[in-house]
Amino acid sequence: MSTLERLDVHALRNVITTFRDAVRDHAGGLNRLNVYPVPDGDTGTNMARTLEAVVAEMEGADADSLDATCDAISHGSLMGARGNSGVILSQILRGLATTLKDKTEGTGERVADALSAASVGAYQAVLKPIEGTILTVVRESADAAKAASADDAPLVDVLRAAREAGRRALASTPDLLPVLKDAGVVDAGGAGYLLLLDAALHVVDGEPLPEPDDDPAGPSADQLERVAHRAAAHDGEIDVSEQRYEVMYFLDLADERIDEFKAGWGAIGDSIVVVGGDGIWNCHVHTNDIGAAIEVAIDLDGRPKQIRVTDLFEEVAQHGEDVHAHREAAMHGAHVGSRAGAGLPPVTTAVVAVCSGDGLAELFSNLGVQGIVTGGQTLNPSTAELLDTVEHVNADQVVILPNNKNIIPVAEQVDALSSKSVSVVPTRTMPEALAALVVYDPEADADDNVAEMTESVEAVRTGEVTQAVRSSNSDAGPIQVGDWMGIVKGDGIVAVNSELLLVVQDLLGHLIGADGELLTIITGTDAEPAVTELIESWLTQHHGDLQVEIHRGGQPLYPYLFGVE
Repeated sequence: MSTLERLDVHALRNVITTFRDAVRDHAGGLNRLNVYPVPDGDTGTNMARTLEAVVAEMEGADADSLDATCDAISHGSLMGARGNSGVILSQILRGLATTLKDKTEGTGERVADALSAASVGAYQAVLKPIEGTILTVVRESADAAKAASADDAPLVDVLRAAREAGRRALASTPDLLPVLKDAGVVDAGGAGYLLLLDAALHVVDGEPLPEPDDDPAGPSADQLERVAHRAAAHDGEIDVSEQRYEVMYFLDLADERIDEFKAGWGAIGDSIVVVGGDGIWNCHVHTNDIGAAIEVAIDLDGRPKQIRVTDLFEEVAQHGEDVHAHREAAMHGAHVGSRAGAGLPPVTTAVVAVCSGDGLAELFSNLGVQGIVTGGQTLNPSTAELLDTVEHVNADQVVILPNNKNIIPVAEQVDALSSKSVSVVPTRTMPEALAALVVYDPEADADDNVAEMTESVEAVRTGEVTQAVRSSNSDAGPIQVGDWMGIVKGDGIVAVNSELLLVVQDLLGHLIGADGELLTIITGTDAEPAVTELIESWLTQHHGDLQVEIHRGGQPLYPYLFGVE
């Protein structure tokens, strides 16, 4: 192909689509570069999901209109940004699109201007910029592009200068952030950004895109231990986050009040990124006070919506399960959806429950649940999705069963946003939800149901089995890729073994105890009938007096969920 001299609207669209594809292919490798306490542990997934939203918006715009395409890139990146890395990426794309929209000729000089605007926008979005991150890589690549364009260099030379400088900047990130040096990795966000320049050179000059590493090297167990030690030491070399929750939402707020909003968030959290304008903002913070993160906006007459909350400590504790790889799989093969009980008779109190797996959805429906929201450990539903389901059930009083630790704070926001009376029974597992539903009375009021359901939940001990896709350590011993892990709510990982049956036996030994009377087993998509039969046989031999119920849940990632009453 001949080298393009200008980045016209068709080439720009091709660059963004190619960038999306490249990040999607490299998402797993980018995720593995993440280390604690760098807060955004699923950089590749979040950047890929952000770009999916950008491309979807762009495909709905006039393909021959530069203005329409740039507007779509700006709007899609703002509304689709996910996580800290996604929000920063959205500001980079908005800076590029806004500048190119104003410059009718995408020459080397104009593209250099756009990269400079992207760098400025990225820094402005972050309340406390940290060098050694994506910010450094964007800035140094933009500076190199600007210097190259001063000599009226062609577009391809400007892009190559930007990429070479970006690669050098990325390689130097461990020298700027000791936590990266301890882990033996470079900054994940910066590595993701370089794929934008790779995509541009692929479109402009036909250069091949970098191939994803099938098994990219992440930090070793020893390196992770050094990282954790640095976090505990608080040596002051980086802004170490002690904040537990990642809170994100869209905010309707007048532009002149956004600095007050940032200052308010600065008092209660860190890792603050706020992007947007014209009254709509995409906001990201890490904090220990979820309520305060929302109240800051309300106190300024703002309106937060589509609130998303993630428990960061839980993600770090479960890094052996590779939560991020699970999320990446969910991004490719699953979606969050909901369905409410349209046509069902009115009841005094309806139940809305979150679950993953068609078997669980059917089981919940049979137990009287009117509204089911698809979601769980790897794909948490938003407040808006829960609210929509609540509004469609046939009752004025509603009880939500979140069935996941991360979803509880999100569910607790629904009451303030709904015209109905909404209560939350803070269930953290599917077996807890089943215990709650056994005592659910649709004709009783919500307060009575909450009291009965909470008491029933407190009497249940729950556990689950999943497979490690990353080597790590735990209180139960070292974990190798492919090992099975038994996890007890409240106790963490209690069993590790390469044999599934042995892990189940060890886990049940912790759960059943001397007073267990009823064991509920929920089988997932990866549960094999032969293994389930062996579990039943072992229970008969060792716990013959225990009543056992087995239900097909169909949940992904967890072949067995257990509840003991």
